Amino acid sequence: MKIPRFYTNLAPLIKPNKVLVIYGSRRAGKTTLLREYLGGINGKMQYKLDSGDNIVVQETLSSRNFSKIKNYARGYDLIAIDEAQKIPKIGEALKIMVDEIPDIKIIATGSSSFELSGQIGEPLTGRKRTITLYPISQIEMLELSNAYEIKNDLDKYLIYGGYPEVIANKNPDEKKEVLEELLGSYLLKDILELEKVKGSKILLDLLRLLAFQVGSEVSLPELGRQLGLDYKTVARYLDLFEKSFIVYNLRGFSRNLRKEVTKKSKYYFFDNGIRNAIIANFNPLETRDDIGKLWENFLVSERIKKRSYKSIYANAYFWRTYSGQEIDLIEEREGTLFGYEFKWSPRKPTKAPKDWVSAYPKAEYSVITKENYLEFLT
Repeated sequence: MKIPRFYTNLAPLIKPNKVLVIYGSRRAGKTTLLREYLGGINGKMQYKLDSGDNIVVQETLSSRNFSKIKNYARGYDLIAIDEAQKIPKIGEALKIMVDEIPDIKIIATGSSSFELSGQIGEPLTGRKRTITLYPISQIEMLELSNAYEIKNDLDKYLIYGGYPEVIANKNPDEKKEVLEELLGSYLLKDILELEKVKGSKILLDLLRLLAFQVGSEVSLPELGRQLGLDYKTVARYLDLFEKSFIVYNLRGFSRNLRKEVTKKSKYYFFDNGIRNAIIANFNPLETRDDIGKLWENFLVSERIKKRSYKSIYANAYFWRTYSGQEIDLIEEREGTLFGYEFKWSPRKPTKAPKDWVSAYPKAEYSVITKENYLEFLT
């Protein structure tokens, strides 16, 4: 099954003497996207596709040797480098090509944003465009199915998530196997390789604690006590998870009230299937006691995809007071506050919290349910 991606046509994003950087977690479909684009190029454009895993390519592009790097790209209109984060000093090599070779076009993909962005950030200032490819979004599924069919499959997205290989497999057991392989062999690989973390057990233990606390405020000192780690180490691991597209940090919002909670964070997973693989729970929705967490995580992660793909520029937060009034998601965009409360089974209409209305009378407020969620996400 071929799943249409939001960035099906990369051509409008690729400019002469610029680098298109494609970020995303492992197995999100970056290599497939790149190869499909290159496969559709007509014969008038000469291109070269290489991998950062290639030792010869690593040696050439990390050499800082102008003539050597220019010779590598000579005769090509487009250079494409997959897994570019594997190449030391890749940003400097890309800068040499962009600055020294007239009209050259470059694409670089990377699964670990913390490594790739750290290498290319300063060298490619003003010389790059960045996009992020996430697991399959509801926006993309609408190109494959209609709204009725997507809503009928909602339980599958909540349980198994949206990684391309997972959606392509119809058998639940095969979906589980793919997710377990993703978790065990791919998602933590960059952290283990690049950050010299001694083992994956402590990382998985931390992820498991986060998985059980989805939608709740997280205390770093408390996580540290449960894992036998100091506060700074926990903070570093959480930062690595964020930059590896495993979890997303949502911070507290405050502008007017002393009683608003601001110093804590909530953590959500970019994919529900990965969250469920971490806690080894793929049970049907009707037998679960964490459906609220699954629903909230799904909506937050899908909304991230929508903001990214549709270029909706917003600051995102949660809102809560010490007295317990709360709103799941706040978006601050175009000078207006938008509050969204997520309800899986609303028993009655939900009004905005009194303190929210009092402090932010001009803010918008909506309740997102199974009836209206697709409009919110697409």
